[in-house]
Amino acid sequence: MKTSEFNYYLPSELIAQDPVAQRDCSRLMVLDKKTGKRQHKIFHDIIDYLNHGDCLVINNTKVIPARLIGEREGTGGKVELLLLKRIGKDIWETLVKPGKKARYGSKLLFGSGLLKAEVKDIIEDGKRLVQFEYDGIFEEILDKLGQMPLPPYITHKLEDKTRYQTVYAKYEGSAAAPTAGLHFTEELLKKIEEKGINIAKVTLHVGLGTFRPVQAEYIADHHMHTEEYYVNAEAAELINETKRNGGRVICVGTTSLRTVESAVGDDGTMHSGDGSTNIFIYPGYRFKVADALITNFHLPGSTLLMLVSAFVGKNEIMAAYEEAVAQKYRFFSFGDAMFMEIRKLVYNTDGSYNQKYYTEHGELKLPYNEYLQEELKS
Repeated sequence: MKTSEFNYYLPSELIAQDPVAQRDCSRLMVLDKKTGKRQHKIFHDIIDYLNHGDCLVINNTKVIPARLIGEREGTGGKVELLLLKRIGKDIWETLVKPGKKARYGSKLLFGSGLLKAEVKDIIEDGKRLVQFEYDGIFEEILDKLGQMPLPPYITHKLEDKTRYQTVYAKYEGSAAAPTAGLHFTEELLKKIEEKGINIAKVTLHVGLGTFRPVQAEYIADHHMHTEEYYVNAEAAELINETKRNGGRVICVGTTSLRTVESAVGDDGTMHSGDGSTNIFIYPGYRFKVADALITNFHLPGSTLLMLVSAFVGKNEIMAAYEEAVAQKYRFFSFGDAMFMEIRKLVYNTDGSYNQKYYTEHGELKLPYNEYLQEELKS
């Protein structure tokens, strides 16, 4: 499949620049598996689509204020540094702008010298390894000096840092928020648990590679970035128990989905522990764990758009996005959400449409209720 097949028209005014006033009052498009129709709801209605015995998987990573604005020692030239990954004590993998000025041995000052950094190495893709020097506690200094690393398509200043964190964020390490989780409130999560839905907490630290465009002509030639994840024993058992009992595993966001699909064995059993993943999910992928997905609307030509296409079919997703544009949904990180359940018989393993049920253009050949009956038999 070609990357160009995943482009769509998006007016710039539909790119959400600010979060909605109330987290769970964003809009929600539901791809209703029972009917094959699209429904338009408010996000707090999501509880109506979750059933007793289901398991909601959330990513409890926490975004660090990873953007630092400072100057080069000696010249006073402005410099911007973005923390990507902690490599060792006080050594971080970073992006530095302007990169040409950040040579080996360059020294950078932040907060009038409250935090100092020295470039120790230049690595792949022009990233820099820097070593920090400071007095006190690094996290406290970073909280004081750092800014939230908002995606490049958001140009408004974020007045409240907490709005780029989920209400359940716990473990620091992300350079970007798992944005599907931004819609949940503590009250909504409590109602979900009271309905008999388990909540499994996993951790995947989101890297900036999530915004990296696909440059390859064919999607199979794209190389995914690597991210670190952790699944504790309790979360693994909750997911395994849900599958044994016939419940659905519903992932909140593509990061939660990529985590569970990375931590599962060939026999479909979830394993606890930590690891690294560069899993690339696109049409033809066979899901082992995830049954449903709550996600935002993604960038044209992005790996995330390819992932959701693998879930229900590219034709269905592109039609849903076209409708979302017509209905003036808000897109991307601070935008609205979608809910979808997996459709198992859409693709062959090579990414081509399963022509027993679909045309080569992704159109269903038989009535939708007959397709569902076939899916139940599979």
